[in-house]
Amino acid sequence: MLPVIDTHCHLDFEDYAGELPEVLDRARRAGVNAFVCIGAGNDTRSARAAVALAAAEADVWAVVGVHPHDAASMTEADWAELEGLGKAARVVGIGETGLDYHYDQSPRAVQRDAYRRFLELARRLQRPVISHIRDAHEDAKQILTEAGRGHPGVIHCFTGERDDARAYLDLGQMISFSGILTFKNAEPIREAARFTPLDRIVIETDAPYLAPIPYRGKRNEPAYVVETLKCLANLKQLDLETTARATTENARRLFGLPAN
Repeated sequence: MLPVIDTHCHLDFEDYAGELPEVLDRARRAGVNAFVCIGAGNDTRSARAAVALAAAEADVWAVVGVHPHDAASMTEADWAELEGLGKAARVVGIGETGLDYHYDQSPRAVQRDAYRRFLELARRLQRPVISHIRDAHEDAKQILTEAGRGHPGVIHCFTGERDDARAYLDLGQMISFSGILTFKNAEPIREAARFTPLDRIVIETDAPYLAPIPYRGKRNEPAYVVETLKCLANLKQLDLETTARATTENARRLFGLPAN
């Protein structure tokens, strides 16, 4: 069975209420041997839920943060709580944070300030940063440059072009590809995937969102990360096993996960 890690899924969301054990079992049978649960809802409840799930499941790890959509709602109490949660043993990253200029649900200046603060928190806690960047690549690159090259992190659900990928790689970031890689209109993202060195790539579902072809339009779940793996292997002209082992090792290195 191919070793696969879903590096970004929202297992705490209500979409899986009452059936999470079955969802996890389907993924394990598909070859997923670790899940990184992103606790980044509209307040700290999602972070708390992700930490609790990671404590209950041996192959689930947590990331804590607040989504850029909700940056404007954060209080000092939220920041203090997230710093405490970020120190938990099974918390392996900070995020998802970043910039979303597509929906602009929080003012852009507030998003930028929160992103900078999350980067500082991640550096202080020695955790990688999971960055959500949508229609905001220039500002994101500027903030990452200000923060200093070399702090580990990943550009989750990459939706930029080849030049964006090159810049993020130069800043020491990994690139994560989701089910979008399989979409018919995603050729610029596929070109970025061809360009990005295999040892800098991880894969994800962003479940319950963005189900890959042939499941597009349905609720996404971690088992479907295999479809993104297949697409990536095809783009790289590599066999599935080589691609799976490389992306899995990359994820373990990024998040500090133990080998099975």
